[in-house]
Order: sequence, then C-alpha cells, then structure tokens
Amino acid sequence: MPQSFRAIALVLMALVCAALPNPASGQAATANEAEPVELVVYSGRSKSLIGPVLEKYEKASGNTVKVKYGSTAGMTALLLEEGRKTPADVFIAQDAGALGALAKNERVHSVPESILVAVEPRFRSPDGDWVGVTGRARCVAYNTTAMKPADMPASIMDFTDPTWKGRVGWAPGNGSFQAFVTAMRKRVGDEATEAWLRGMIANEAVVYPKNSAIVRALGAGEVDLGFVNHYYLYRFLAEDPKFPVRNHFLPNGDPGALVNVAGACLPVQETQSPQQRAAAEDLIRFLLDQEAQGYFAESTYEYPLAKGVAPARQMISLEVVETPDMDLSDLDDLQGTLVMLRKVGALP
Repeated sequence: MPQSFRAIALVLMALVCAALPNPASGQAATANEAEPVELVVYSGRSKSLIGPVLEKYEKASGNTVKVKYGSTAGMTALLLEEGRKTPADVFIAQDAGALGALAKNERVHSVPESILVAVEPRFRSPDGDWVGVTGRARCVAYNTTAMKPADMPASIMDFTDPTWKGRVGWAPGNGSFQAFVTAMRKRVGDEATEAWLRGMIANEAVVYPKNSAIVRALGAGEVDLGFVNHYYLYRFLAEDPKFPVRNHFLPNGDPGALVNVAGACLPVQETQSPQQRAAAEDLIRFLLDQEAQGYFAESTYEYPLAKGVAPARQMISLEVVETPDMDLSDLDDLQGTLVMLRKVGALP
C-alpha cells in the first residue's frame, strides 16, 4: 500500500475510534446516575416492625434512609401541615385510612402501575394513590378452655347480648380498633355503630391498653374473648406452642373481620430530585419483593400482600378471611370515630 494511502487510512481509523462511545466513560455515567441518595421516610409503623426491612433496603441499594417514627395519625397530620414543604419521600402508614386522607387532600403522587400490579386491587388505592404492603386482619381471639368457635355469634354486632357480659376484652384507645370502628360506621352507619358501642359498654366489656394485653389476658383466663388483630396470637405461640388461645374470623363480610393494610405512598414535595423520586419508588417496590414480604410473613406474622408470597405456615390463607368489601381509602374519618368513642364514654 502506498504511503499516502496508508496515512489516509490511519487518519480515518482515528476519526472512527474517536466517534465511538468510550466504555469507561459510559460506565462512569451509569455509576453517576446510580449514585446513592438519601431518602426521608415518615413511618407510622414502629421501628421494631419496619426498621429491619429498611436496613435491608439500605444494604441492597446503597441508599441512606432517614426515618422519622411516630403514630400514623400524628405522621398524617404532620404531612398535611407541612404540605409541599415536607422532606418526606415515602410515608409508611399503619392503616389505609391515613393514606386515603392524604390522597383526598391531594398530598400524594401516583404509585407506578408496575408497583401496583403486585398487589390485589382490594388492597390498594383504586386511583393508584397508595399500595398495601401487609394485611392485618381483625378477629375474635378466644380462650380454648372457655369456649369453642361453634359458640361464637355470626356477627360482631351480637356481642352486646347478655350472654357475653363481662367476658369480652377490647382496646378502644388502640388505632387498629379505631380503624375497625370506622369500618363499622361505613358498613352499618353511625347510628347502629353508636348503639353497638353503648351496648358493649353496658355489657361490661373489659378495657385493655392494647392488643397484646388482651391476648395475654385471654391466656390467663381473665376474659374469654377479645377483639384483636390476628398476628398478636402468633407471637405468643412462638414462645409457647401450648398457649391456650386461638383466632376466630367472623363470616359474611362482617366488620369484625376487617382486613386493613399497612401501606405506603409517595408524598408530594417541592425539593425532591428525580433521583430521590426514583429511589422512593424503588423503596416501595422493595417492600413488595420476595425478601421483604417473606420477612413480614415469618417475623411479624402479618399477611404478605404481594401476589405469590405465602403467609406463615400456621396461619389460614387470606383468601379464607371474609373481609368486608369496601374501599379502604374511605376509612379516613378517624376524627369522627374518636368523637363517637368519646361521646359514648369509651374514651375519656
């Protein structure tokens, strides 16, 4: 090849190489796009329940998560007060009513469809405003020495009968109980709900501070039955398989069998970067993946809501629980429920 042609060929090769993308620079760009970010999470769930999963997310993603813990009602009020100036990228709530309240006040972004489809429609917002992460079923726990499931009435409304006088434990100050009462109001109306509350008080329902105290009292034989969330029993059974208490789920869509959700949403905020928004979505996606859902099933005994993930072996299938057919977003009138509970004397 003549020298002149060789020189031209070398120049052309150099130009082509210069035009091709540099693999190293591409990797650097990708790494830059995936640089760790800091997320702020508001949690209405306790650190003992959600903290271990958030730590798993940090290790898996490289992102840092700063968590502000508080009651679900308190966190919801704070988000409404802060408005678009909130620093929260993700809100994890104990119940759907709080998520519904934020959605109705236009305080949330839509959750991507790719996340929503992991969960059955009944356990997520019909408008895509929030998604359930775990299910928490209301039930009637009972002392197995004192009674059998066949002795139970068909509806929670029937526990005002004198047959149950002094035999039932409840926790009117508990958030899960209050969400259940809100569901009852939606299901049967305020008048019937108020009458039921007054009937339970007249029937000398025994007051406890929380669900776990009711289950402990059942085991000790202080009361025969109690209105609780399903998972507390399994914590006692993990310590003592002979613990003499079992759960009973009321049939026919009774409000006493409400399955509420702990769920998550994406609060609207004005300082969030695109990278933080993407990471916030990834965090919710992580809460619904196999590892996190398996943790919830086996460690907290809540119902995993992602399709294809089974509950703990000793628990009945969620499909068997005949929960009321309702939009859980509508359980947002906690204030109205608190007013009613105070009116009848169930709360001070």
